[in-house]
Amino acid sequence: MADSGVLASITVQAAVARLAATLAAAGVAEPRHEARDLVAAVLDVPRFWPSANRDVDLDGALWQQAERAAARRARGAPFAYAVGRAAFRHLTLDVDERVLIPRQETELLVEQVLAAAGEGGVVVDVGTGSGAIALALATEGSYDRVIATDVSLDALAVARRNAATLAAALRAPVEFRHGSLLAPVRDVRARAVVSNPPYITFDEAATLPRAVRDWEPALALLSGAEGMAATAGIVRDAAAVLEPGGLLALEVDARRAGLVAERLLSDARYADVRVRLDLTGRERFVLATRR
Repeated sequence: MADSGVLASITVQAAVARLAATLAAAGVAEPRHEARDLVAAVLDVPRFWPSANRDVDLDGALWQQAERAAARRARGAPFAYAVGRAAFRHLTLDVDERVLIPRQETELLVEQVLAAAGEGGVVVDVGTGSGAIALALATEGSYDRVIATDVSLDALAVARRNAATLAAALRAPVEFRHGSLLAPVRDVRARAVVSNPPYITFDEAATLPRAVRDWEPALALLSGAEGMAATAGIVRDAAAVLEPGGLLALEVDARRAGLVAERLLSDARYADVRVRLDLTGRERFVLATRR
C-alpha cells in the first residue's frame, strides 16, 4: 500500500475497503469482515459500528493505527495482537506477544471462583499473564486483596499496565509479585488460589495452530512432565497457602482433567474434588477445597 501518512482523514467505508485489500492479498479469510472488525477495535466501538457509520471520517492517526493493525494481521498475527487488545468478561485488556491471549474458557474459570470462594480474604492468581483473571476477580468479586504472580517480568509489565488502566473499576487492591508459581506468596494465607497454568506438552507444540505456536509465548503454553509439571507444582504448594476451607481452582487440559483430579484425591490435604465442564462439554476445570 502507498504511504498513508499524508492522509488527513479517510472515511470508514474507504478505510474498510483499503484494509480488506491488504488482508485479501495476504490470504486472510473473510477480509472485509476482518477489516470492519479492525476498524471497530481501533476505535473501541461495537463491531456493527463501521457498517452503520460508513461515511464518518477517521483522522489520519487512527487510520495509521488501523493500517498497522492490518499489516500485522496480514503477517499472521492473531487478531488480538494485531489490534493490541482483547475482551475478557466485561474488561478490555492490552495484550501483546508477551502474554497469552485470554480465552473464553478462562472467563468460566473466573465464574467458578466467584461462585465458590465467597467474599473477603485474599485471592491468589498464579501465572497471571495479562492480569485477566486477577483483574476480573478484583472488579467483580468482594475480596480484601488480589495477588497476581508470574515468572515473566514482561508479562507482569503488561498486567500492571492493565491494572493502571482499570484502576477506577477495581473493588479490591491488586498486587503483582514476580516468581515461579506460588513461590512469591509463601507468606500469604489465601481464601482462594486460581490458575490457568501452562499445560501443553512439548511434543504437542507442533500440533498447535500456527497463530498460537508462532506468536503466543511458549512459557505460558508449554509444561514438562507430559504437560503436568506446572499444575502438579500448584497442587503441591497451594495447600500451604490456602486457609482451611479455601478453594483451589484450576483450568486444565481436557485430556488430563482426570489426572489432575486423581492427584488431588490422593492428597489428604484436599477434599471435595470436582471437575467442571466448559461450554463445549469438555472437562476443563478442576476444583478442590483445603481441609
